[in-house]
Amino acid sequence: MPREEYFAPGHTACPACGATLAARLILKASGGPDVIIVNPTGCLEVTTTIYPYTSWGVPYIHVAFENAGAVASGIEAAIKALNKNGLLKRNTRVIAIAGDGGTYDIGLQALSGMLERGHGVLYVLYDNEAYMNTGIQRSGGTPKFAKTTTMPAGTVIRGKIQKKKDIMSIVMAHHIPYAATANVAYPPIDLVNKVRKALSYLEEGPAFIHVLAPCPPGWGGFPDEKMIEIARLATETGYFPLYEWDRDRLIINPPSDMYMDKRLRKPLREFVKAQSRWSHVTDEEIKELEKDIEDFLNYLWRLSIGSGVPTPYA
Repeated sequence: MPREEYFAPGHTACPACGATLAARLILKASGGPDVIIVNPTGCLEVTTTIYPYTSWGVPYIHVAFENAGAVASGIEAAIKALNKNGLLKRNTRVIAIAGDGGTYDIGLQALSGMLERGHGVLYVLYDNEAYMNTGIQRSGGTPKFAKTTTMPAGTVIRGKIQKKKDIMSIVMAHHIPYAATANVAYPPIDLVNKVRKALSYLEEGPAFIHVLAPCPPGWGGFPDEKMIEIARLATETGYFPLYEWDRDRLIINPPSDMYMDKRLRKPLREFVKAQSRWSHVTDEEIKELEKDIEDFLNYLWRLSIGSGVPTPYA
């Protein structure tokens, strides 16, 4: 890990904010300072750019909720044109960092356009699984049965009734050079290396990283110092598996490769019951969540290097 810091302390994020930890690690992995950050409205923007201060030690542009992909595309195209015309001689890289609201929902069209056009931009989704900045409203990234201020848990409606949107499959369908999931609980061997790998692919086209970034106030039920433990449980239970889409080949990463076998995974209950957003769920509802996880892991297995081989626990 480089010693240089390009993300300054003193921001106004909540203690144990997964998004700010992700931003710090992404910038360290980028090697800075020849990086331009594109950041739409969200938790990360409002907590790091309190006028007249900034936490960003590299060039930074705040954009609207819906257009991070479009603005990042324009900056990348401008850099390429300036280099081609001899007006610039720099390998400046463009990184968009957006939350789940600005990616799963409001910014999906601009993201898809950026991927389809093949811009050499790294797009990082920091996923805290709701619109946390504006009061914990449900997003396309909110998981099933989780309660939010717009999908409360009652006797009839049990929190969010839909499954979490599979954003990685949407991105992979664009057949970009590289996409990956990452977790702030595994910084050096997973998140940092994936950022470096993604940046090395930008000459070929876009790259995308989906980072799980827990939000202690939004998820609730655990003290701030347990954030990393909760994040790690997400992967250890199979809820948030780690994998890469590398030139149209899906690779399941450790420790997720081991936890593809349900006998080796930790019980999902340990992850769910540690959070107040799921405090209302019943044993039957946990079994339903487990079934969804089994189905998704089998889907990943079929797409992976094990294609054509029976699933490990069919």
